Amino acid sequence: MTIEISPRRRREIVSALRGGTVPQQGLDVLAVGLQRFETAIDEELSAVSAGGAVFKAVRGEYGAGKTFFSRWLVERARRAGFASAEVQISETETPLHKLETVYRRVNENLATAEFPPSAFREVVDGWFFSLEQDVIASEIVQPSDTVGLATAVDTLLERRLLVVSQTAPAFASALRGYRAAVVAGDAVQADGLIGWLGGQPHVASSVRRSAGVRGELDHFGAFGFLQGLIAVLRDSGYAGLVIVLDEVETLQRVRGDVRDKALNALRQLVDEVNSGRFPGLYLLITGTPAFFEGTQGVQRLAPLAQRLSVDFTTDPRFDNARAVQIRLPGFSHDSLCELGGRVRDLYSVGASPRVPTVVDDAYIATLATAVAGRLGGKVGVAPRIFLKKLVADVLDRVDQHEDFDPRRDYALTISDVELGEVERQAASGIDDIDLDLDD
Repeated sequence: MTIEISPRRRREIVSALRGGTVPQQGLDVLAVGLQRFETAIDEELSAVSAGGAVFKAVRGEYGAGKTFFSRWLVERARRAGFASAEVQISETETPLHKLETVYRRVNENLATAEFPPSAFREVVDGWFFSLEQDVIASEIVQPSDTVGLATAVDTLLERRLLVVSQTAPAFASALRGYRAAVVAGDAVQADGLIGWLGGQPHVASSVRRSAGVRGELDHFGAFGFLQGLIAVLRDSGYAGLVIVLDEVETLQRVRGDVRDKALNALRQLVDEVNSGRFPGLYLLITGTPAFFEGTQGVQRLAPLAQRLSVDFTTDPRFDNARAVQIRLPGFSHDSLCELGGRVRDLYSVGASPRVPTVVDDAYIATLATAVAGRLGGKVGVAPRIFLKKLVADVLDRVDQHEDFDPRRDYALTISDVELGEVERQAASGIDDIDLDLDD
């Protein structure tokens, strides 16, 4: 298998796998079993680009590839001109029931094809530049007329944000104040206002007053600010915004009252997306089947359960990729071997010619069987540790040492410290036990 990919991208992918993490880019070459979703995802992204909005839920057990799927979708979206943000939901850092915090994390992780996180300020600055260019192109004022140009840009700003201003007037006011500070060369004022626009707390009251805004961003204000962010992105030439809320299943482990607030916030998000409030938004959440089906997850809030309900009793081969909730089938031994072969072929480009011959398909199958065996025979939880062992323990050594033969010189070892919680449970033969700790 010949893989066309740049040396830099190849190194990034291999380095991530070596460390046991999901690569940030180049995931098409590793996308085993995702072909079934390609057409539906591309159709949805096209609809969002045309001014629609999509909410999508992805379910899968640990190891099924939820994080991989979300990054694969994000990479696909960026190639289609979208900006993106991946947010890890957690009780302490990013509680879902505080949407102002989620909005802040979106901006902290905002990325585009041109700019890595956080690209928020670059996006805003680029938008103002495009407004100036539109004004100049209209020949309403001369480029040399600084005052006239500034006034015309302010007028165009208000027109572009007319809908957002009706629900979040502070967003437009802060944008106007930020631009004025930049033009005046007031770095402190500009830094404060761009932080406030991005949802950062504790911005000096004097900074806010100067722009005609007051208070901190709250849960409900975050909806309006998200509208403003998407409007700026689309007006800057981006197709829209993809937001990934990962690991929402962590809601099952929080206090009952907090969980109820978070589930209601998720229901609000679903309803707002479906109502058309966020044209240009693709919102993706990931979670385990227990989160979607268990009593401590989605089923705890009937309206949310109704909105996300999908029949998964049929043969997985006939799943509807266009449904609001889709499931990842997880890895079989064959698909794990196929993935290992792709990684081997990717690694082989520019490596020792011994790599593809010493680490042949038969050895990859042997290693896959051995890793799954150490994890209680549960192939579904094996991909991460399998790829880490394949790259760091086998491929690297074959590449560096002319006399290294993994069949003779390598014995698989997996220490407890290498394993995540679910991998550790699989290795010890302990199944997940649901506990109701509300009371």
